[in-house]
Amino acid sequence: VTSYLLMFSDSGRNWKQYHQEEIIWAFSGNTNADNVVHNKLQHSIKARFLRFVPLDWNTNGRIGMRIEVYGCTYRSEVVDFDGKSCLLYRFSQKPMTALKDVISLKFKTMQSDGVLLHRGGQNGDHITLELVKGKLSLFINLGNARLNSDAKIHSANITLGSLLDDQHWHSVLIEHFNNQVNFTVDKHSHHFHAKGELNYLDLDYELSFGGIPLPGKSRSLPRKNFHGCFENLYYNGVNIIDLAKRRKPQIYIMGNMSFSCSEAQMVPVTFLSSGSYLALPATSAQDEVSISFQFRTWNKEGLLLSTKLHQTSGGVLLYLSDGKVKMSIYKPGKSQSDITAGIGLNNGQWHSVSLSAKRSRMNLMVDNDVTSSAHAAVPTHIYSGDTYYFGGCPNNGNSSECKSPCAGFQGCMRLITIGSKAVDLISVQQNSLSNFSNLQIDLCGIIDRCLPNYCEHGGECTQTWNSFYCNCENTGYMGATCHSSIYEQSCEAYKHTGNTSGFYYIDSDGSGPLGPFLVYCNMTDMTWTVIQHNNTDLTRVKNANRENPHAVFFKYTATLEQLQATINYAEHCEQELAYHCKKSRLLNKQDGIPLSWWIGRTNETQTYWGGSLPDVQKCACGLEGSCIDSQHYCNCDADRNEWTNDTGFLSYKEHLPVTEIVVSDTDRPHSEAAYKLGPLLCRGDRTFWNSASFNTEASYLHFPTFHGELSADVSFFFKTTASSGMFLENLGIRDFIRIELHSPSEVTFSFDVGNGPFEVTMQSPTPLNDNQWHYVKAERNIKEALLQVDQLPQKTLTAPSDGHIRLQLNSQLFVGGTASRQKGFLGCIRSLQLNGIALDLEERAKITPGVEPGCPGHCSSYGNLCHNGGKCREKYNGFTCDCASSAYSGPFCKKEISAYFGAGTSVVYNFQEYYTLAKNSSSHASSFYADMTLIREVISFTFRTTRTPSLLLYVSSFYKEYLSVILAKNGSLQIRYKLDSHQDPDVFSINFQSMADGLLHHVKINREEEMAYCKINIDYSECYKSNNIFG
Repeated sequence: VTSYLLMFSDSGRNWKQYHQEEIIWAFSGNTNADNVVHNKLQHSIKARFLRFVPLDWNTNGRIGMRIEVYGCTYRSEVVDFDGKSCLLYRFSQKPMTALKDVISLKFKTMQSDGVLLHRGGQNGDHITLELVKGKLSLFINLGNARLNSDAKIHSANITLGSLLDDQHWHSVLIEHFNNQVNFTVDKHSHHFHAKGELNYLDLDYELSFGGIPLPGKSRSLPRKNFHGCFENLYYNGVNIIDLAKRRKPQIYIMGNMSFSCSEAQMVPVTFLSSGSYLALPATSAQDEVSISFQFRTWNKEGLLLSTKLHQTSGGVLLYLSDGKVKMSIYKPGKSQSDITAGIGLNNGQWHSVSLSAKRSRMNLMVDNDVTSSAHAAVPTHIYSGDTYYFGGCPNNGNSSECKSPCAGFQGCMRLITIGSKAVDLISVQQNSLSNFSNLQIDLCGIIDRCLPNYCEHGGECTQTWNSFYCNCENTGYMGATCHSSIYEQSCEAYKHTGNTSGFYYIDSDGSGPLGPFLVYCNMTDMTWTVIQHNNTDLTRVKNANRENPHAVFFKYTATLEQLQATINYAEHCEQELAYHCKKSRLLNKQDGIPLSWWIGRTNETQTYWGGSLPDVQKCACGLEGSCIDSQHYCNCDADRNEWTNDTGFLSYKEHLPVTEIVVSDTDRPHSEAAYKLGPLLCRGDRTFWNSASFNTEASYLHFPTFHGELSADVSFFFKTTASSGMFLENLGIRDFIRIELHSPSEVTFSFDVGNGPFEVTMQSPTPLNDNQWHYVKAERNIKEALLQVDQLPQKTLTAPSDGHIRLQLNSQLFVGGTASRQKGFLGCIRSLQLNGIALDLEERAKITPGVEPGCPGHCSSYGNLCHNGGKCREKYNGFTCDCASSAYSGPFCKKEISAYFGAGTSVVYNFQEYYTLAKNSSSHASSFYADMTLIREVISFTFRTTRTPSLLLYVSSFYKEYLSVILAKNGSLQIRYKLDSHQDPDVFSINFQSMADGLLHHVKINREEEMAYCKINIDYSECYKSNNIFG
């Protein structure tokens, strides 16, 4: 046997399959008759019976295997509750304050609901462990909830586990110390901090197991008692079951209880696939069809039952449709009769169904609930056939015997009764009764694929029998497991996808645990991220002193964790803090104790103010030596009875943002203060341009092992002229992950998680080795793997539904090459991120031979973002658009700042006139007075035209002095200065080319006294010298 499954049971019935990595685990056998293969279980099992199911064996020989099992003795103390009994454990003192409690037990049951333990208190404290719909719910209430109208403030309700009503042992551990609670069910744990006014549970002297014995002990609605078995029940090291066996006085037993675990003789059957079926014989020609059974499934659709009626082609169908049970009776020549009952029956819980059809009526009931029942008249008499098909139809083409309006049923059934006779499924298993296909008898193989929940970032998990699905709506994430953020990580990233200023959601850590939040991106030459808070107004403060200070807290549009990530990635952050004062000091020079201070995200008191530096206890004027009183280091510390201020920017990133301001010196006569805190401003993104150049094929960078067991995403930019090369590789014992340029137009993402190598390849229609930046993103999760290159449609590869799911790596992560195989990468890699965490390529490159930090040549990829004639200029970290040769401005030269003049149009701007001339004037005037004497002026403008002659600019005074700029008929530029009304104007012509060529031309005129210069496009030309001035 080369491969086999392991099943176990503690009664020889109701088997359970061994799971590992949340899947049914297939063990490796041996490949010959001599070698011994050892398999160690990842987690222990407790059982009295084992069953080995061969999956594969040597086809050249006969099947056979020899097994040795190693285990250890196990002590078991059990108690059986019948659903009406409970066990009380009473303490010797009353009351008992529980600073620390540890409760451990194992339980098994076939009931989906019931109270396992309860302990109440006199002040509203209580702890309850209850099975609700097959899940364990721990409810803890601390503090005096009865005195508070909102009891939710003091309560915690944690749910763990699923499908716990499977009649198998499940372990529970509850630990609490003060308000810290650890709750574990099987191998799933939850740690939380319970809320309440007290720092300990104040509970009674009594702890009940199996139910709540007296009414009023729980303030909630009545609850069902537990029906099943406990094993090894301990409370703070005390063996409760042993005390009960020995009839100790601390134990009080209510109802019937035994110390051996009874086994319910129910035999479940699992329908593994849509092709599974169970055919059971029946007595034909009976005038009544009566069938009942229980089922559980995750599928909304599936055939439950199909049978042919006696001596006709008609029949009875029972099937799931949209989570409801639907019964149909059809007969040739007659209208089909349909009835529906139940709702949401695909929730994984056991549901009972009973149907009957007699004479001309049919009845359907779900869960023995009359409100979930349906009845209808049948326009014909019903006579039973000779075979009932449960779960599906045989694949033999004989559709007259078994019809199915939908796919076969996948799930579990039990307690099948035909007529009044229960079906013996063990006999079916032994082939002594009817036939079946693809069934598992004496076990229910249902799996909750949403436990644990692999949907990330709050995605909602739903499931079918074979798979689970994540609803990522309103999470801000996308993908099969809601892993990847739909937002960029910074304003810098938004800018370089061509966006302009506006409000954007950013996700600072990408696919990491921090969620997206709203910021304003101010896209200028530098990109600023603006994060607002709840109090940006100027706030006045009076009557505050050290005993009763004025304190204000600032709440930002992001959490402190989100702010910290944004600040860490930014190149620079700052926040303006203005403190206005009148007889209100910041620092008390006498005792050195600050009178006002602020607190940042490190929760430390800071006494330096805007424009200053940490640890110096000065304001900006103190550093500059410009305070209004040189004896003090802040303007406000002069303590003058007049308004002054200490204002400036705080820019020490580790202390930002400001979260609290405290003012305590405004209670003296005429004392008053006011403060204003601006938004948090951050510019740049250190990770977006972080890059390294790989200069030899043997060079590479190495980083710690990449940990992405269940979800792994890698994104980066690259540019190269090489035809192939390794971008990234990380190895495990067998597992690996690798991304490489396979050919000039092909990127390959390959990995192995134990199911054999998988490979996703993206083919680009254009070469990728064009020395321009290209974007690569690869993601692997337990549902699928995907690869995206630039803006091409992503390629997706679906993972096997029941295979290995964990990517287990242990070597170093190699970037740009490997230590052992294949040639490395020649070129640049930039902005490398793994699961939202940026790797600092530049720092590692500084100490690595053959690799250099940084990578020039951004304009080759981003130059197309500069519009309207703007020129791309290289920077070390990125690029900028030079709009000097454009009629546009802005970060990408897209904001129009020009005006179009048609024939005969002009714009007139009036300087301020003499008051005698301005009486009837309504023109807007400048701040220049007409009687001012101008000894210098600087005039610059840009124009584009094909029309000549044209007057471009005319400036005149009331004394008939003027300056004009004219485009002559031949396209030359003429500049005329008339600075003396009694002399002819000075004319300077520039005629080295025609400027009426439709191109943009820049003109700058700079005059200072008698010397004037003209700058046309690039070169300066001396216009003329004059002894006159323009007045």
